[in-house]
Amino acid sequence: MRATINTIAEMAGVSVTTVDRVLNRRGKVRDRTREQVLRAAAAAGYIDAGELPRPAPVLLSFLLPEGESSFINLLTGHLQASAEVSRIPATPRIGYFDRSRPTELAAQILALRGKSEGLGLVAVDVPEVREAIRQLAESGVPVLNLISDLTNVPCIGYVGIDNRGAGRLAGQLLSRLLRTDTGKIAVFAGSLAYRGHEEREMGFRHVLSEESRLEIVAMREVRDNVEAMRQEAVALLQRYPDLAGIYSIGGGNRGIAQALVETGRAGKVVFIGHELTDYSRQFLLRRIMDVVIDQNPRVEARDAIDYLTHAARGEPLPKLPPIRVQAIFRENIPPV
Repeated sequence: MRATINTIAEMAGVSVTTVDRVLNRRGKVRDRTREQVLRAAAAAGYIDAGELPRPAPVLLSFLLPEGESSFINLLTGHLQASAEVSRIPATPRIGYFDRSRPTELAAQILALRGKSEGLGLVAVDVPEVREAIRQLAESGVPVLNLISDLTNVPCIGYVGIDNRGAGRLAGQLLSRLLRTDTGKIAVFAGSLAYRGHEEREMGFRHVLSEESRLEIVAMREVRDNVEAMRQEAVALLQRYPDLAGIYSIGGGNRGIAQALVETGRAGKVVFIGHELTDYSRQFLLRRIMDVVIDQNPRVEARDAIDYLTHAARGEPLPKLPPIRVQAIFRENIPPV
């Protein structure tokens, strides 16, 4: 039996009048609603699936921290590549923000009202940014946290690793590689305004306190600036000639590697950091870094595009699988 307009209306979740307008091409109907009705009509056998128009691309926005981060550059490329092969066509617009100016980031977020269908954000955890996210979400734009999660904000989900677990992994690996439960450790962070960096530090400290008597003698927050990281690392290596290990929570691994080479301490200080990039790959091969904890930005980009496009089109959200944390040594560097 041929499907009726009432059946199509029920399947599409719209009124019979709306179905009539779409099928008979009269009156104004939103593009998204028109497509919804036509897909229901095709599913019901009322029209041929070949008559379905190609859906309009979903306009997505991404706001990422600016700077010298090789990881952010990788993530940018993967977001663009994932959008090109997405099942639901998507057009990503990628913008950048200065993490030291949260008020400007909040303004960038609010400027997307009515101009974007979804936002993926690596957000600093400050009140003005949380409030801007709340207002954007209330305007109907779904917001997805990337890399660093936020709490108490109306986001649709989080794509990233368990950062606290990653910090614990770094602490366990460093204590094992040192083969002693005593010694001096330095920690470098990009910005503790990122909840993810804060969680990594917490996890790292907890493991050291649980499993060893290693002492963190310095904590430096250098905002992922390579030259600033190099200068701070050189100063610390000179101040602590017996420094046993370094944990880099965020970016800036190049600066630390340069400092270790300049001071003749490369290979003598256990150095653990995050994100497999062209630089950290070479540091592993040259034995400057001992371990890189990676979170696979290609998978994160794919999941972010998939999740946001579904949310923007009002479709059921797919289950977000956890992003696997991988410890990469010199011997198991994956191919490019």
